Amino acid sequence: MIRALVTRLTGLIAERSHSPRKKYAAPVKISFERDASRAIHTSTADGVFMSGQTVDMSKTGIGFMVSAIRIKEHYLVGQDRVLNVEIDLPREKVHMQVVGRRYERDAIHESTERYVVGAEIVSISDEDREIYEHFLRFGAKRRRAPSPGLEMGGN
Repeated sequence: MIRALVTRLTGLIAERSHSPRKKYAAPVKISFERDASRAIHTSTADGVFMSGQTVDMSKTGIGFMVSAIRIKEHYLVGQDRVLNVEIDLPREKVHMQVVGRRYERDAIHESTERYVVGAEIVSISDEDREIYEHFLRFGAKRRRAPSPGLEMGGN
């Protein structure tokens, strides 16, 4: 009885310790952020991108599924490598920068390998953050209210 109560309490604390995740499959495009410390951009991954789809999303991070864990010789996870991500939500595209924190291999079939990557959002514009969080809260059902603007009134 006490063990069950403690297990339930620990589960509730674990749920509250991170942002709730919304399971949603949206097309995603991933590319590497250029390394500003290099004077000459000679990376073979510059300008190359990978397509995939989101698995889940939260205010602090995203999970996405891709067919490979690296682009050319550069891994998506590790060395705090910044990735540019474009998520194609139902009404708008959202751009953000993330850092891959973990990955796991998800073998659907012996001939098909997929990788699920968990990434932390490190940068997102205020406008994209508003669109993203509105989607997390309401899903594709509700449209976002237009931004308030100046209206000119006539006599």
